[in-house]
Amino acid sequence: MPQTLFRNMNLLDPRWNEPRGGYEVLVEGDTIKEVSSKPIKAANARVVDCGKRTLMPGLIDCHVHVFLAEVNIRNLEHIPLTLLTAKAADLMKGMLNRGFTTVRDTGGADWGIKTAVESGLIPGPRLFISGRAIGPTGGHSDSRRRTDMGASCGCCNGLVYSMAVADGVDEVRKLVREQMRQGADQVKIMCSGGVASPYDPLHSLQFSEGEIAAACEEAKAFGRYVLAHAYTPEAITRAVSNGVRTIEHGNLIDAKSAKLLKSKGGYMIANLVTYFVMKERAAQFGMTQDMLDKNDIVMEGALRSLEICKAAGVKVGYGSDLLGQLQVEQSREFIFRAEVLKPIEIIRQATTVGAEILRQEGKLGVVAPGAFADLIVVDGNPLKKLELFLDQGAHLPVIMKGGQFHKNTLK
Repeated sequence: MPQTLFRNMNLLDPRWNEPRGGYEVLVEGDTIKEVSSKPIKAANARVVDCGKRTLMPGLIDCHVHVFLAEVNIRNLEHIPLTLLTAKAADLMKGMLNRGFTTVRDTGGADWGIKTAVESGLIPGPRLFISGRAIGPTGGHSDSRRRTDMGASCGCCNGLVYSMAVADGVDEVRKLVREQMRQGADQVKIMCSGGVASPYDPLHSLQFSEGEIAAACEEAKAFGRYVLAHAYTPEAITRAVSNGVRTIEHGNLIDAKSAKLLKSKGGYMIANLVTYFVMKERAAQFGMTQDMLDKNDIVMEGALRSLEICKAAGVKVGYGSDLLGQLQVEQSREFIFRAEVLKPIEIIRQATTVGAEILRQEGKLGVVAPGAFADLIVVDGNPLKKLELFLDQGAHLPVIMKGGQFHKNTLK
């Protein structure tokens, strides 16, 4: 198998507190074969001189939507899957360009786009897919207009293809099982109102306890887990009490619900950048005032939610949740979190914690023998300058996924 040897670097394994000099890393095939503080002998390896730059694991974003290719998601009604796939391919290439070698899609991406990436037909990060996000009638995943009493065909309506409606325990079980049949790595359900949906208040509770429990039971039976869209303490409590493993957003979490999440061994995936960027730019893409008003409410609690989770000991994953044209802002999440967290804490959220959420400990998020060779080289020390992750990967001269160079300007 082909080998690549990285030399002359400062190695940042997120399990450490600082980068360490003098290390070499040998990649063989799609995995890391050796990590050593002494010279590695590999006569036939391709050598990459990192020039004292920082080598670290590829980044993990645990909340993206590669198929939600419009800021005003209502526009997806008029986009056929052929065009939507092309838009998704462009969005995923951008993610990989920014150093995100793994992403968890939380509603929309299917086994087809995942297979296209895995087989090398299109460039993109490793995809962990949820299939269609599931919610009740009138909830965050109900994409119908009030004048539409039926369900549109998913082949010519990207919104219908990405989201599903189920009411009652039996319907929820069936739809969850269908996502499993379609190759989902995890299941997404809606437990509270949302910003981008027009008719549901933020504080609404969506899905009953029985429906949530049924979803979690079916996912667990298949060796999968459930993640829940939930903003409020009430929604978080209902979700976690009935088996949900990860809470998405959680902006309005309080100390009591955070304590419960910790006690259940759950995770929260925060998404600060999406709210701040929607405040800045979403109106120009057609997001309505009602949606922007809801955005203001959750934005107010965004930074505070990180502090509450840290105090309770809840592990928080890196998520961006940006829609459409705003996805270029993915890396600004580092900068917003830096207002309340240390750089190493944020980098761990985007590496080792992300790997735990994906149940890929030791395989992703670390630079260690046996891990996937998902690596980036950074023009400096990101612990001192998180801005090195900005500018669409301009400060990342090397991006490797699975032992293959997506980018290498150090040839």
